Amino acid sequence: MILAGDVGGTKVALALFDFQGGALHHAAEKRYPAKDYPGLEAIVKEFLGEQHQEGNISAACFGVPGPVRHGVLRLTNLPWVLDSRKLSLDLGIDHLFLINDLEANGYGIPELKADQIFTLSAGDPSAAGNRALISAGTGLGEAFLVWNGKRHIPMASEGGHCDFAARNEDEIELLRHLKKKLGGRVSYERVIAGVGIKDVYDFLRDVQKMDEPSWLRDRLAVEDPNAVIGELGISGESEICVKTLDIVVGAYGAEAGNLALKVLAIGGVYIGGGIGPKILKKLQDGTFMKAFTDKGRLSDLLVQTPVRVILESRAALMGAAAYAEARATELSGHSERAASV
Repeated sequence: MILAGDVGGTKVALALFDFQGGALHHAAEKRYPAKDYPGLEAIVKEFLGEQHQEGNISAACFGVPGPVRHGVLRLTNLPWVLDSRKLSLDLGIDHLFLINDLEANGYGIPELKADQIFTLSAGDPSAAGNRALISAGTGLGEAFLVWNGKRHIPMASEGGHCDFAARNEDEIELLRHLKKKLGGRVSYERVIAGVGIKDVYDFLRDVQKMDEPSWLRDRLAVEDPNAVIGELGISGESEICVKTLDIVVGAYGAEAGNLALKVLAIGGVYIGGGIGPKILKKLQDGTFMKAFTDKGRLSDLLVQTPVRVILESRAALMGAAAYAEARATELSGHSERAASV
């Protein structure tokens, strides 16, 4: 049995996988509020106890938010230090690995079926080469999927924290507003991801003086603001929410195009994370692709680049499981995947 984890700043998702006919098979899953536990070890022990799988885990991998150095990561949103060697000893799992969460997402892509991916732009689907992955959720993650002639090798990055590049008068004004609000530097994450969507809305209300109806203000006070803005922006019921999504999705497309240029992603760009599937209808209205392809002399290259949205919420867990099995096979010489065929 393979243990996979997706560690976030607020929640930790754990899952068990085995293999059937060479393919990953999802056996169990549960999500835990991270702040209620002193560390990852306590959550894992509780999960394995609930599933009656103590001592039955051949390999484990956890996708974590941030750069892993020498098997160690200090989380920014939790008072946890994760150490793969210590976790391995404490949990009694010989083959245990920590990798960046976007790296895990990248390893999950080959495990996906056709109905778990939506093609936003076909581009040239026959082109082989590097790919890119950009994922907006609570934060903004980016990764490179480097083509070695046989398969794609995920490589983590922290590109979501690169400087936000304003492209038009609205974005220039937004950048000035956010620089004041944040006390200086503004990254793409502060515009595209969940941490920034309400700030974009507030900019339109407070700086550009767009109308906020009382019924909308009441909803925002008691519901998740991002969910409300997304719902009303897609339905068209609120002009300020429509404009908020226009800015967010335009910036998302622009940065996805930037990433495609940096890695020369002729093999395609994948949109991961929790936001993409929720605003899929908005992604299809042309706002994203117009910004994605607006790259001057290199625009035709972006037009030919396939763009696909990952619909499967377990992609990172699947990737962590696939990575754990592959690394354990290298170290032990026994492959659970091959044995299942």
